[in-house]
Amino acid sequence: MGQFLKTMKKLSPKTGLSPGSLVFVGHKKTDKTAIDIMDFNPGELREFRTENPEDFFPLKDSPEISWIDIKGIHNTKLIAMVGEHFQIHPLVQEDILNTRQRPKIDFYDDYIFAVLKMITWNDKKKTIETEQISLIIGHNYVISFQEKEDDIFNPLRERIRKGKGRIRNMGSDYLAYAMLDITVDNYFLVLEGIGEHMEVLEERLLRHPGKDILKEIYVFKRENLLLRKAVWPLRELVSQLERSELTLIKKKTRPFLRDLYDHTIQVIDTVEINRDMTAGLLELYLSTMSNKTNEVMKVLTIIATIFIPLTFIVGIYGMNFDHMPELHWPWAYFAVLGIMAVIALGMLWYFRRRKWL
Repeated sequence: MGQFLKTMKKLSPKTGLSPGSLVFVGHKKTDKTAIDIMDFNPGELREFRTENPEDFFPLKDSPEISWIDIKGIHNTKLIAMVGEHFQIHPLVQEDILNTRQRPKIDFYDDYIFAVLKMITWNDKKKTIETEQISLIIGHNYVISFQEKEDDIFNPLRERIRKGKGRIRNMGSDYLAYAMLDITVDNYFLVLEGIGEHMEVLEERLLRHPGKDILKEIYVFKRENLLLRKAVWPLRELVSQLERSELTLIKKKTRPFLRDLYDHTIQVIDTVEINRDMTAGLLELYLSTMSNKTNEVMKVLTIIATIFIPLTFIVGIYGMNFDHMPELHWPWAYFAVLGIMAVIALGMLWYFRRRKWL
């Protein structure tokens, strides 16, 4: 309930506004908006950074392939200027500014709009960090909108700079595929980090189960749910992109998209395995704590059982009758203690023989 109210509070600035109103929804993750441009063809590359969107407006009609990477989407004025020049639908501009979007894909006449989640693993905090990425895929350009400057696309930039592979010989659809592929590959790194920490958590659980471990298990359960919400829609996104009949997606790019679809299936399978492992860790914790409780109860029960006949003997001699023959024996006290010791030891031997101890 608390998380629901927190989410609704974040969406409250849009309440009552007309559809297509440009309002930033989310946390501001960078103070200054930066725009990185990579304009290339098989033989040439032009790369620069700017803060003025008019510097890259001519790239819309350029014959080269252009990657326009906008970092810092809290600037609604900038989004509006880009949307007006590239004729991006107001509802798409609204979705770009809303960082609470579910991964999805929409097809328009001249471009494709896609939303996905960039996920990274914070090894120090042992948590997942997410960032929304929005893509506008045109005939000769890709515009990416990111929340902050740091991202996972540096290997792709290096491939473009060095002309490695087919990236500079293909179109904007392949560039978009390459960005999706790096995003999915990074999911595997996140899953690897989660898997390694879950193994450590399982070892700790077997050695020293405690409430702190239970808290970590619930954190992993929540993080796995977050990852699942990001990956499942991505599978449908890639599938729709591969099956699209738009001329934006060329025939020679579709085999790569099918391969990417297979990768998303692998990620989903791993996420489901991690979910089962998390449930297994929770069951193991509850079972371990139950076994510890049972062990304590078993020891207490054995102690109580041993003291039942001893209490019976002591109770007899505490009745204060005048005529009890043992009361006047010189060695009666030591004899009773001996009998009680023999009974206690005999019961311990019997319990061990029956493997109750």
